[in-house]
Order: sequence, then C-alpha cells, then structure tokens
Amino acid sequence: MKRRIFLQAIVASTIGLSVVASAANPVIEVYKSASCGCCEGWVKHLREAGFTVNAHDVANPSDYREKAGLPNELGSCHTAMVQNYAIEGHVPAAEIKRLLAEKPKAKGLAVPSMPMGSPGMEGARKDAYDVFLVRADGRYTVYKHYN
Repeated sequence: MKRRIFLQAIVASTIGLSVVASAANPVIEVYKSASCGCCEGWVKHLREAGFTVNAHDVANPSDYREKAGLPNELGSCHTAMVQNYAIEGHVPAAEIKRLLAEKPKAKGLAVPSMPMGSPGMEGARKDAYDVFLVRADGRYTVYKHYN
C-alpha cells in the first residue's frame, strides 16, 4: 500500500512539473517556407528565449496570416500562433512574452516585411522598426518601437 501511494505521488509530481514547464515555456506553432533562412533564425531566437517551437514548412505561409485575420499590409515571411494570438514576422521574443503576460483583447503582433536587425535578420545593418499590436477589430497600433 505504501508503495502504491509513493508511486502515485511521483506520478502526480511529474504531471505537475510538466504543467509548470508548459506554462513557463509556451508552445509556438510557426508556419514558414522550407527555404527561408531568416525564419530559421527567428525560430532559434524564440527557442533561446525559452519558448517551445514547432516549426511547420508550408507551401504558402500567408494563408496562415489570412486565417488569423491579420492585415496583409503587415505581412512578412512567416506566421505563428501562441495561446490564441497570431505572431506575424520577426517579432522579438520579449514582445511575445509581454503580450502573453498582458493578455490584451487582440489578434496578435506583427513586424511587417523583414527589417534588418530584427530577430532572425541580424547583421551589420540595424534598421528602426515597429512591432504592431493588431486589435480584435483589425486596426493596429505601435506596441513597441525599436531603433
């Protein structure tokens, strides 16, 4: 009987740890082109920031942006989903964490195009860019500006 209680306690603690781990490491589903190197760089950035990433190579990543209801003018080379939010383009992990902590009523975040210096687009040149919050009604505002 004592052995059964001991085993049940181990199983319960293991389940509890996996729940805590999944809360600490949100899963991001990334939809990208197989040949896109900057998408791989962004996925690496997310993993280094503690996210669990499932990357999916798809024929047309923009289909996922459309399904998420993000405006085409905010389009980039990949779309991701995390906890019912869409993430378009090279959004820094810090802004995704902020979004998940604040939980605004929104469709998600977007960094249009592929600005140099954004995660996955690192190099000698660093352009200023904006991360946009796409509200539930489809309108968007600057969530964070990067120099």
